[in-house]
Amino acid sequence: MASLRFLSLFLVLPIHIALFSSLCFAEDDTIFYDFKVSYITASPLGVPQQVIAINGKFPGPVLNATTNNNVVINVQNDLDESLLMTWPGIQMRRNSWQDGVQGTNCPIPSQWNWTYQFQVKDQIGSFFYFPSLNLQRVSGGFGPVIINNRKVIPIPFDQPEGDIIFLIGDWYTRNHTALRTALDSGKDLDMPDGVLINGKGPYRYNTTLVPDGIEYETINVDPGKTYRVRVHNVGTSTSLNFRIQNHNLLLVETEGHYTSQQNYTSFDIHVGQSYSFLVTMDQNASSDYYIVASARFVNETFWQRVTGVAILHYSNSKGAASGPLPEAPSDIYNQWAAMTQPRSIRQNTSASGARPNPQGSFHYGSINITDTYVLRSLPPVTIDGKVRATLNGISFVKPETPIRLADKYNVKGAYKLDFPNKPLTRPPRTDRSLINATYKGFIEIILQNNDTKMQSFHMDGYSFFVVGMDFGIWTESNRNSYNKWDAISKCTTEVYPGAWAAILVSLDNVGVWNLRVENLDRWYLGQETYMKIVNPEENGDTEMGPPDNVLYCGALQSKQKPQERHHSSATSLVTGIWNLVLTLVMAVSAGILFC
Repeated sequence: MASLRFLSLFLVLPIHIALFSSLCFAEDDTIFYDFKVSYITASPLGVPQQVIAINGKFPGPVLNATTNNNVVINVQNDLDESLLMTWPGIQMRRNSWQDGVQGTNCPIPSQWNWTYQFQVKDQIGSFFYFPSLNLQRVSGGFGPVIINNRKVIPIPFDQPEGDIIFLIGDWYTRNHTALRTALDSGKDLDMPDGVLINGKGPYRYNTTLVPDGIEYETINVDPGKTYRVRVHNVGTSTSLNFRIQNHNLLLVETEGHYTSQQNYTSFDIHVGQSYSFLVTMDQNASSDYYIVASARFVNETFWQRVTGVAILHYSNSKGAASGPLPEAPSDIYNQWAAMTQPRSIRQNTSASGARPNPQGSFHYGSINITDTYVLRSLPPVTIDGKVRATLNGISFVKPETPIRLADKYNVKGAYKLDFPNKPLTRPPRTDRSLINATYKGFIEIILQNNDTKMQSFHMDGYSFFVVGMDFGIWTESNRNSYNKWDAISKCTTEVYPGAWAAILVSLDNVGVWNLRVENLDRWYLGQETYMKIVNPEENGDTEMGPPDNVLYCGALQSKQKPQERHHSSATSLVTGIWNLVLTLVMAVSAGILFC
């Protein structure tokens, strides 16, 4: 009975809050999600295996927000190990406490819940979320994020009929714990077992390569309509070429920034990257059409099984898809030609992004560079008897105590601020070495890939301008070739093996931000660091303090109070309601303070 009275209070309270917030928050509404993270059994490639689901679904649900929304996500960890959820591309302005990686957050213990609260401040675009610890993304737990423009900000194209989302990625029939064991023993992950599209295996386009009985994805469309197709590579380590048979892909946005609009017949999407295209259904529908995501920059003959195939079905289709798949680009032995694609991507400088001012109004090309960092990645090496991956000869050791939490409580020796700004001639080592970045600096980072594999580099908390890339070793003379006017701004960039990419970043977001290789095997083996950016005149305006529900671990473990483990769905419901009420009360309080 008490639970019913409490529920009635919960049902009434939002009415008052909604009335109040309509006066105070205008478009800065708050949206709520509950994520129950658990294992389920699925057979995407025909082999039963344990995958990580969100609310019983694999992949997880769409997180759908609008610019400046406040987002509240209650995460219940029903796995048998600790968990963190991260939201790459969401910049967490002033609030790295919500970033969901081990340098910013203590892990959520098994059978505990934790509530993320953040604002998608001045952002739009296509992203995805995933579990960030210990290769867990290999087993799933990922889902798409859409941040819509506010109605007062026009998009630079006609409103499409709707969104079509593709989560593509290489896939193993072994789960993350088995692959973790392989990496810990010094082994490589070897060739994946296939490619999934939206958590499903390939359509049986080839009776030899694809066994019977595999569930595949079908996308239903209407002739003549144009759809916005958002594609995310959520895989482990394989670059994929995405194409739709007989249809052009008009690139319009990547990771929160509108692009100059260009047509492609196929498009390379590297690990961790997100792109969106406009696709018009302009074919005669004599049959269904193949949607393909196939491995790139490998021996594609040997890797034929690493191909995902879905079906595009017109409402007036006259038959099933058949025949060979549309061909992938034939430039595997000419990577200079392959690099033409990323070099062709330009920012739409006249379009508005999240704000009404054009994206090109920030004249990055005329700003003086304050610091340069050259980050070199090499093939894995053995350090103290373990295979590790390095940046500038340092293999990063995960912090036992999150960095800003260690700062707040003066934990000594938690990390070092001595990450070298260029490769050093010394033996590789393990360390917790951070970049001591300068608030309001404008830095140049050279990502030098001396590994043998294509890599993706990602930066949390920021977007950066990709001003140049080429093969060989970067030198200062390469600055003469930089794009200083309409370089694309994004948060994940590919770096070809034996090549470099140059990015420029304006350091206006205080906090601690992860800079990593997005390829999950290399990341797990230590190919990452963090940038620490502190305002020396901090007064609470440029960095938020720790949230009230902050978790403690490492040197501060004794501060952590036990959390009652949930025993039933009813208990979980009441706990969730109570957390929601507290959040709503906080929202009202904020409204009173800032109206």
